[in-house]
Amino acid sequence: MKNFVEELRWRGMLAQIMPGTEELLQKEMVTAYLGTDPTADSLHIGHLCGIMMLRHLQRCGHKPIILVGGATGMIGDPSGKSQERNLLNNETLYHNQECIKQQVAKFLDFESNEPNAAEMVNNYDWMKDFTFLDFAREVGKHITVNYMMAKESVQQRLNGTARDGLSFTEFTYQLLQGYDFLYLYQHKGVKLQLGGNDQWGNMTTGTELIRRTLGNDVETFALTCPLITKSDGKKFGKTESGNIWLDPKRTTPYKFYQFWLNVSDEDAERYIKIFTSLEKEVIDALVEEHKQDPGRRVLQKRLAEEVTVMVHSKEALDTAIEASSILFGKSTKEGLEKLDEQTFLDVFDGVPQFEISKDQLGQPAIELFTSAAPVFPSKGEMRKMVQGGGVSLNKEKLTDQNRPVTSEDLIDGKYLLAQKGKKNYYLLIVK
Repeated sequence: MKNFVEELRWRGMLAQIMPGTEELLQKEMVTAYLGTDPTADSLHIGHLCGIMMLRHLQRCGHKPIILVGGATGMIGDPSGKSQERNLLNNETLYHNQECIKQQVAKFLDFESNEPNAAEMVNNYDWMKDFTFLDFAREVGKHITVNYMMAKESVQQRLNGTARDGLSFTEFTYQLLQGYDFLYLYQHKGVKLQLGGNDQWGNMTTGTELIRRTLGNDVETFALTCPLITKSDGKKFGKTESGNIWLDPKRTTPYKFYQFWLNVSDEDAERYIKIFTSLEKEVIDALVEEHKQDPGRRVLQKRLAEEVTVMVHSKEALDTAIEASSILFGKSTKEGLEKLDEQTFLDVFDGVPQFEISKDQLGQPAIELFTSAAPVFPSKGEMRKMVQGGGVSLNKEKLTDQNRPVTSEDLIDGKYLLAQKGKKNYYLLIVK
């Protein structure tokens, strides 16, 4: 059985660990949990480090539990947040939970008969009938306000680094999260909580609540992974267009693949340890190979392949690679037509776009690409480029500038792709 803590350590996935945690994990099969926020019906790559921790935990012979914060998601966690989050209704929470489970099932084994099969729980199930009076009596009396006030996440909100102060609802968050740990210890035998390093304060409140409620001889533990950043210090997983989601309807596998393919050399070396299950020897060899010829981007390619297959599928990876080759390779019209609409638009995101009306179809290419859509500044320039073989329509060379462009040429019933030279693309959208 692999040493879980050692596995995290060499991968750069270990931030803080309570004394005795490693010894416990070496001694017995440990049940550990990690909480995730159900405010969306998809996880994004910011959640991946935590999910990978659970994956390594299970592969090291321990039992992972993923807790969906249905109750805590209705409140909001002050840790690392500058304002209170929106509250969700029941129906939305359970829908989000199901979607999240389907995504996490690609990383964890929920189905096996082994004692360390993964489980998913929702804290709303045990919090929904817990009255305020019961909570105050059974939980609130064990933790002092002084103890809660000392937490860094609370201090930051109180000292004016956040605009809106701290509501009582959010202040009680650490007690609720602490109670989750107590409940899971009593009902599932959970002895270890995993999480991001911003959760350390909430996690240690849980171990303290268990100790004060059940006695000093009851030992529970906490372990965190670092908050992942990019080499320039910016937040990992955020792009100009927002989060990189695991749901292919929110972020296409092509765009997902491209994100990993385009990380810096320094980040690729860190990320391939954190976000893949590749063994140390394989990663060390890849790092060495990359250093010999960084221009080949060996690390980025392998990272992008591994994560795309794990999150989506081998078929999705093949489609993403094929779509990636369209801008630089010798793709065909058939290749373009195989792409779904969103992937097609993602591939040509950022290229100049022109809108034309349906009644402009049927005219010669030279009219369409100069008058209707100014792909070329003049007919003379277009003629010259067509004669030199430098113009393509939908990846097929245009040999006659007077050839009519009709609805038969449309991709997805509404797009025309003009290409000038090797790298200049123009997208015509028929409205």
